[in-house]
Amino acid sequence: MTEIDTRPEDVGQILVKVQEDLRQLRERFVAKDGQISISDFENALAKTEEGLQRKTEQVVNQMNTRVQTIPLSDRMPQHDPFMAMETTVDLQGTVEFNRPSYMMRQPHPPGVKLPARRSQVKGLTPGQKHHQQWTLRAIFNPQNQQNRPVMRENFGIQLPLINERRPALQTLKPINGTTVDHLTVLPKANRVDPQLAPPPITEDDARKGILSLIERGLIPPAAQLTLDPSPVRHKALMLHDPDNKNNRPISEMATTLSSLHYDTQGGGQGENTLENMPAVPPRPVVSPETRTVSAKTRASSSMSGPVKTPASMKTYEMSFQPLCDFFLFLSDEIDPEIYSPPPTTPASGADFKSLSHRFAIQHGKVRDTQPEFLAFKQHYCLTWGSIVTMLRHLEKMLTSYAVPVGFIHGDRLADLSVEYELEKAPGLDELLSVIVNREDVEAIINKPGRRFMGPNGSQVAATQIQSSWRRYRDRSQYLEYRRLKWAAGVIAISWIMHIKMAKMRKQLRETRAVQLQNFKLRAKKFSSSWDRIKNSKRLVIHIPSLGLTQKIRDSINDFGMRQNTQMARLCDIQDPNVDVIFVSPVPLSDETLQYYTKLLGLSSAVASGEVEDQCDMSDRYKVLVPEAIKSFPTHRMCLSTILKYSPCTLKRISNLTRGRDAYIVTGVPHRDDLAVADYLNVPILSPEPEVSHLYSTKSGCKRIFASANVDIPPSEYDVYSLGQLYECLAQLVTEHLNVKRWLFKLDNEFDGRGIAYCDVTDHLKCFRWAQKEAKRYGDKWNKKWAQEAAYIKIHAEIPDILMEQAKPSNTRVYATWQHFLVDFLSQGGVIEACPPTESITTLTVDMLIEPNGQVGVVCSGDQIHAESQLQSWGLSIPQASVEPAMLSAMCKLIGEACKARGIVGYIQTDFVTFIDPTTLVQLVWALDLRLHYSDSVAMFQLTRYVTQGQFNAKEHTFTVTPPKTQKKQRRRRLAGVEEEQEPSAGRYCVMSTRLLHTNLAVVHYSVFFQMCRAHGIGYDIKEKQGTVFTLIDSFNRERLGMITVGDNLQGALATFARNLSVIHQEVSAPNMQGISNFRGAIDDIEGILGTTLQNAEELDGE
Repeated sequence: MTEIDTRPEDVGQILVKVQEDLRQLRERFVAKDGQISISDFENALAKTEEGLQRKTEQVVNQMNTRVQTIPLSDRMPQHDPFMAMETTVDLQGTVEFNRPSYMMRQPHPPGVKLPARRSQVKGLTPGQKHHQQWTLRAIFNPQNQQNRPVMRENFGIQLPLINERRPALQTLKPINGTTVDHLTVLPKANRVDPQLAPPPITEDDARKGILSLIERGLIPPAAQLTLDPSPVRHKALMLHDPDNKNNRPISEMATTLSSLHYDTQGGGQGENTLENMPAVPPRPVVSPETRTVSAKTRASSSMSGPVKTPASMKTYEMSFQPLCDFFLFLSDEIDPEIYSPPPTTPASGADFKSLSHRFAIQHGKVRDTQPEFLAFKQHYCLTWGSIVTMLRHLEKMLTSYAVPVGFIHGDRLADLSVEYELEKAPGLDELLSVIVNREDVEAIINKPGRRFMGPNGSQVAATQIQSSWRRYRDRSQYLEYRRLKWAAGVIAISWIMHIKMAKMRKQLRETRAVQLQNFKLRAKKFSSSWDRIKNSKRLVIHIPSLGLTQKIRDSINDFGMRQNTQMARLCDIQDPNVDVIFVSPVPLSDETLQYYTKLLGLSSAVASGEVEDQCDMSDRYKVLVPEAIKSFPTHRMCLSTILKYSPCTLKRISNLTRGRDAYIVTGVPHRDDLAVADYLNVPILSPEPEVSHLYSTKSGCKRIFASANVDIPPSEYDVYSLGQLYECLAQLVTEHLNVKRWLFKLDNEFDGRGIAYCDVTDHLKCFRWAQKEAKRYGDKWNKKWAQEAAYIKIHAEIPDILMEQAKPSNTRVYATWQHFLVDFLSQGGVIEACPPTESITTLTVDMLIEPNGQVGVVCSGDQIHAESQLQSWGLSIPQASVEPAMLSAMCKLIGEACKARGIVGYIQTDFVTFIDPTTLVQLVWALDLRLHYSDSVAMFQLTRYVTQGQFNAKEHTFTVTPPKTQKKQRRRRLAGVEEEQEPSAGRYCVMSTRLLHTNLAVVHYSVFFQMCRAHGIGYDIKEKQGTVFTLIDSFNRERLGMITVGDNLQGALATFARNLSVIHQEVSAPNMQGISNFRGAIDDIEGILGTTLQNAEELDGE
């Protein structure tokens, strides 16, 4: 349609304009107090009438000539009785929809009448619409079955019936296998030997493409390929005149109408302008930017990240066509010369390009008038903005370092400018990468002080000096601040820790005071009820703890094994009223527990003398291992401390002791024993830990012996200074010139470790003179005035003698006298005389002070020495060196002195006996006192358990019930035949818990006992003689305890020595002797046997 489509809505717009004019007239009428211009009113009516008449004729004409069609869509306008006939079109979504009249109605001024409602034109019903649409679908679709009936009924057209046969689709049979031929690949020979000539490439292989040939190996991956003809066409580049670069192109003016104006006069100037104007204005030719891979790789390695390319430039070509004759283009403001193409210069190839992209920067300025720079600038005109920025960086860098000349590689500079276009400024290495003479420039830049030779060198140098000084000053202040802050933090933390530790110490003191008070209350109650508890059912909790100082515990190797030497405490179940809980300081293996189960089951067999009468005693004892042993494997804590931190074990012991009379038998007392006893609410059979430590020291026991009025060796105790040491030793040497060796003992050491000795008289220069002085004064030598001269001379020599001749007895603990002297002066000690004879015997007596004050001797025995003569290794029970009456009297005096100081529990006293060479009288000196349960008591309990014997404290004998003998028929005794003697009831036993042999670790206990059985090492239950072992180390198996029982002392000693010899021979080899103390024990036992044989011969001679 060429005519303009007139819409009915235009009539409505005319009516709206009329309504608006009438509203304005009304407002004017109201504003002018009812006066109105008649001419204005007539003009409004005339406009309305004219517009209505014109639009009505156009609408009627269009409605009559319009061809109407039935709509196919269901989206028919739905009319409502309350809707107007106006239709609104959505210009954006092209969706028509009807809105109610009240939504389209404009607000009316007050007083204006509403327009009359027009009648609604009634349309088709929904059913008719649906039927009409269904009919149209059938007509438009010839394949529809209703097509023929609908055409016949509605239009009277009878369509012919055509039976169209559609051919059935034939199913193709699938063919298995490949449908393409195999491609040629590189033969295996060429893959193995690349030097062979490659196979020829056929035409079919070449059609697959170069990538396929490379993948199949027909073309080597590193081959340089040349395409003929080349896919890249070379073309000469058109260069523009640099003088015209600021002129505005014609395309910018042609695209906007603001730069055009019309010539209304139609003069000839426009024609001349059109004639001079070219039909198609030239446009600048944009040459593509060439970027080679080599230029990219020459960039610095620090330039990482994605490659940035300049934005593509869109060039719009607008064809200039002349408009109508009256539409002229005025070109007064445009220079016609800009439309002429710039002069072009022919390209001279790659050499010209290489030369034109190299330019120089001399004395920090670009030589921008040189042809090379102009050519470079013209080539990269599209990205010149970023290149100019990079040139400024280069000029600044070369100026600051006073570089005379630098040759710039244009391609690299262009690549660098693209990469740093929107990023930070490039670094020195990146800028140097675009300089051709980089080596020369770097040599200049790297010269010291070169950066200060530029135009502003003095200012840069001053700035550098100022910045360095500020940095040094600020750094120093910052370091001082950090040091002060650290010191303040340390002081604050130290103070906080001090406060917390002080608070914790106060709480611990209060807690320990409460525990000590509870201990005293329980001890008082325990002593009052001891007679009842002793004769009734009771539970004994054995805790073999060594509560020594931390320093001593740290110096003991295998401290756990050292505490585990008293497993024989389990033998307290020999009393039928006693049950035992044994807290083990080390984990025990099943083999060890099984051994003790069998050993303790021999009780009834020993009583009856029959092996078959063994019984199970496992319900009478419990062996518990604290769970905290695994938590503190290297802390060297005593067993009481570990048990304190084992709540599960404590809870189990508490459950076992609930409702029963129980008490604790500990080892060396420790203050954590009080905590354990307070938790279990049971008493302890031992003195207070502080009292025990006080009187167990070498100085403390001297006080006990002094109050007991027993003989002690000449000594001085409580020595704490070097001057006191020299004075006391000089006084003792002066008073006892017959004593050759003097001993120095540390107060807090144990087991003979803290002892040193010195043979003073052998190295005393004035000794002969002192003896003469003593002989000269005679009985008056005991007076101080008689000894004064000798004392002065001896005191002068004592320091040098001690420094040169004093030696520690245990060099593994104290290597030199200096090391020993440090501890001696720090913890104190005693100076003691060694008996003035070569033949001495040391004996040990164990006593028990019961809670009710009764003192009794548990056992006594002579010491056996292996590693050192000043350290006990074993015992032979009972003792046979001192008269029993004398020894019992001394033990009673010592027990009473301990009882007077509130000491209860087990105590061990060491004595030494010898024959005085002057008077030939046997002397007994009390040496040492230890207030704890000892290894000898535990081993003696095992001896009693396996022999059912009893120790006579008055006679110091150990007897057993003799075995039952069969009654034989009495026969007449022949002449010269002695009558058979009755078996002896006396027994001697030799025991030790210090057996050490490293080769025992390679032998399991089962193999070890089979070996002993093969050599006749065992125990005879019927005769109550033989050998019994105690297993100490469950896992390493390097330590053992052993007891030999015989009817005489020589037999018991000989059996013990033989057993040691057999075990050593069985577990040792010539090339693997191991570490052992068997040899020293055997030598000492042989010496004892020699002495006993000599004494026996002397008795027989008398």
